Amino acid sequence: MKSLSSHFSLAVLLGSMAVSAHAQEFKAGFVNTDRIFREASTAKAAQSKLEQEFSKREKELVDQGNTLKSASEKFEREAPTMAESQRVSRQRQLVDQDREFQRKRREFQEDLNSRKNEELAQVLERANKVVKQVAESEKYDVILQEAVYINPKYDITDKVIKALNGGGK
Repeated sequence: MKSLSSHFSLAVLLGSMAVSAHAQEFKAGFVNTDRIFREASTAKAAQSKLEQEFSKREKELVDQGNTLKSASEKFEREAPTMAESQRVSRQRQLVDQDREFQRKRREFQEDLNSRKNEELAQVLERANKVVKQVAESEKYDVILQEAVYINPKYDITDKVIKALNGGGK
């Protein structure tokens, strides 16, 4: 039984040495996609494109919201002196305008989110190609995009952002 135990211990020791030797050959890296979305020129260009595309609609919504707010405040001030039928009619009109405003605001947000997702998907697709190029050229075994903790020495985000900004395709 003692001989079996010592053989098992020797096997565990040899196995751990083999794993240790193999672990030294294994090369891992990490990419912070949030930083890529904030710092890469392609992401900044996508953000600028979205701002240009949606700025007119956003301004119209802000203006419509301000107009509706002014009309509501005016109604609140004048309501006590209005005839009942006039007050009910104006109140109904304000409720309809608010409903229309909320609908337009929802549609705007849905359109913006949809376009933002499209643009970010293109940025991510390009970033993933660059990550793959960096991984292949520097012989990484694995590149992670999400982790609870990562030692900064394994973070290759700067290399990826630099390649993206430098036109690395």
